[in-house]
Amino acid sequence: MLIDVKAVYPRPDFHLDLEFENGERRRFDMRPLLKMKPWICLKSPGRFDHVRVEYGTVVWPGEIDIAPETLYDDSVLIQ
Repeated sequence: MLIDVKAVYPRPDFHLDLEFENGERRRFDMRPLLKMKPWICLKSPGRFDHVRVEYGTVVWPGEIDIAPETLYDDSVLIQ
């Protein structure tokens, strides 16, 4: 089941707080992905913080994104 991202908030230590269309708030750890292309270029906090929501998922300048199902499946529920 595909659940779109409604909002994203960059957090310290390369984490993303996400709000999904089903009302859940979840935290995604980007650190493992920062070792791989294309995400390696986001290692700078200044660049990482330029994250935004487009088309139901998170994106960065340069057409870098992550599938919404990955964000949901690999994140943890937060209150």
